[in-house]
Amino acid sequence: MERIVITGMGAVTPIGIGVDNYWNNLLEGKSGIDIIRSFDASELAVQIAGEVKDFNPSDYLPKDVVRKTDAFMQYAYIAAEEALAQSQVEIVPERTGIIMGTAMSGISTIAFTQEALTGASHKKVGPRFIPKILGNIAAANIAIAHDIQGPSFTVSTACSSGGDAINQAAMLLKAGKADVMIAVGAESAHCPIFIYSLANAKALSRNNDEPQKASRPFDESRDGFVIGEGGGALVLETQSHAKARGAKIYGELLACGNTCDAYHVTAPHPEGRGAIACMKQVLAEAGLKPEDIGYINAHGTSTPKGDEVECHSVTEVFGGKTPLVSSTKGATGHMMGAGGVTEVIACIKAIETGIIPPTINLENPIEGFDIDFVANEARKADIDYAMSNAFGFGGQNSSVIVGRYK
Repeated sequence: MERIVITGMGAVTPIGIGVDNYWNNLLEGKSGIDIIRSFDASELAVQIAGEVKDFNPSDYLPKDVVRKTDAFMQYAYIAAEEALAQSQVEIVPERTGIIMGTAMSGISTIAFTQEALTGASHKKVGPRFIPKILGNIAAANIAIAHDIQGPSFTVSTACSSGGDAINQAAMLLKAGKADVMIAVGAESAHCPIFIYSLANAKALSRNNDEPQKASRPFDESRDGFVIGEGGGALVLETQSHAKARGAKIYGELLACGNTCDAYHVTAPHPEGRGAIACMKQVLAEAGLKPEDIGYINAHGTSTPKGDEVECHSVTEVFGGKTPLVSSTKGATGHMMGAGGVTEVIACIKAIETGIIPPTINLENPIEGFDIDFVANEARKADIDYAMSNAFGFGGQNSSVIVGRYK
């Protein structure tokens, strides 16, 4: 079976555009969460989010692409451009493919277009509306720019979408359907209708007075997650293809897991049934023992129930000696489809640099679990393997293991 390697990475996040900016700000413990600036949220119960800062799409994208794309598509495009540039891969059209992962697609464009339409005397909707809201058009724009004619799929598995995009890309490579796959995750769902629904479900933090401290994964005072946005991309290749062209290899994709709780549309299984099965599945596929994993980038959204169930699940799988665990959502907020990719990038960088990113805003760790959450400060640790977890509505579970390339 062909080994799968990572030859390019790209990131657009609330704490920086570009992998280096993202990674350095993670290690410094910076928060990208603040009062919402993209629209007037002053009348909402939740007025905070992790927005991509100082973002002018024209600085990164051709003008025609800016005009015809939603923000989530722009983040996907920019992340993919960085990953492709880093990989220096020469596109062979029929042997290159792309998998897109997004939970909410163009929900913001839908919401703001309907709002404008409701209040307008002339009922007119632009011809670009439909292409702006479809999830697969994000992949289509990247494919058009690079003449990528191979497999193209869009995955929408809630907050597991990014991890599942990586999973599907790997399956296509192993099946011989392509030599190179670009796995992309992107999200931008900052709009009142999305916030209202999650706020009424009591899923969001309402700490509007201290935005940068609102996302508190694994802290006893956590009161809900903070919506984030952004994009992430990986260039994945078969080892034989990467070696034949002399590519620089940043890490190896060892295994991907996917399970379903089959329990509830929003709540996790109370005993972590699906999460436990997913982590066990990915360990078995990678041929690794629990003690081989040096770091877990946890789903860790800062919700009261979700964090507790994840801690229980990790303890069940890894026993009394768990790996170092941190959640980067304290810094970025919950980037949904994008997070599944950017958090795998954090795992790759942790292996490469020997530094574990911290869980910021963690003052009083959740009780009852013997887990080192790398609280507030980055930690040096020489590791060879790392796991990234992403769990979503519908009981979706994704786990990805990456390792040092040997």
